[in-house]
Amino acid sequence: MLASPIAGRFATRYVCAQCRAFSSGGRSLAEAQAAEVKRLGVVGAGQMGLGIALVASRMAKVPVVVVDNSQKSLDKGLAFADKLLAKDVNKQKITQFDADETRSRLTPTTKMDDLSTVDMVIEAVPEIVALKKSIFAQLAQICPPHAILATNTSSISITQIARATQPPATDPTDLSAASRVISTHFMNPVPIQKGVEIISGLQTSPATLATALAFCTSMGKIPSISADSPGFLANRILMPYINEAIICLETGVGKEEDIDAIMKNGTNVPMGPLQLADFIGLDTCLSIMEVLHGQLGDSKYRPAVRLRLMVEAGWVGKKCGRGFYRY
Repeated sequence: MLASPIAGRFATRYVCAQCRAFSSGGRSLAEAQAAEVKRLGVVGAGQMGLGIALVASRMAKVPVVVVDNSQKSLDKGLAFADKLLAKDVNKQKITQFDADETRSRLTPTTKMDDLSTVDMVIEAVPEIVALKKSIFAQLAQICPPHAILATNTSSISITQIARATQPPATDPTDLSAASRVISTHFMNPVPIQKGVEIISGLQTSPATLATALAFCTSMGKIPSISADSPGFLANRILMPYINEAIICLETGVGKEEDIDAIMKNGTNVPMGPLQLADFIGLDTCLSIMEVLHGQLGDSKYRPAVRLRLMVEAGWVGKKCGRGFYRY
């Protein structure tokens, strides 16, 4: 059964909409129950990957295997986790015992083969299509046959990623691996933001959807469901908003501080669009805008000239110390 009535209603509504397009091995929709996730894998030890791993360990209380091909990235990520846990202890949000237990459930490794015993894996690497396809091709071979293969992509087609789990010579109607692919798009920063976007590909089974919804709910997240359309819901709305703010800056309509101030003070958002872009990463913003523009073909999604220039200059936001603001 699903972990909450809310998640159950989400799953039922979406599955019913999908049932005409997909049938999981002839099973009835009533049989699409969530599987229990006892062990999680996370690929990528960056800010998103480590955030997902930390919240899964703390809230869902499951062991998490964190994989990255760089030991330096793993060390940096775990140091970040230690800092967040210490901060929560100091604020008396959790006890030191809880922090130690949370940390003990995180296992770093540089070996993909260490994902051979997980029930679910969440990929959180940069938005590079070829990279994600390569990872999912490996996951289909390494992970157990029942494991859910989730991506944290913010813009790339889930259907396209799922196809990568099937070797070229494979019968395209054989959905044994592709049916277990789904997107769990967490919002940044993961330890703070409650939202998570769940996106099924054309091949995704109802059982996979049910499991993803249940596990994200166990992490304390509030899921929203999107169709597999460029940008999905969050970035389809958010990125043109940020892009238009950049156009206002480059055309002299307003300065950085004024653009951000009017949106914070006029619409009650906690952060203005330019500051938010710095926190997301301007390179990530550009990548998503290029996906939207390329796949939808509408000029309203054309990336701002200033955005492209800043990425070319290496001024990609808070993570490098300089974006629309200095850090």
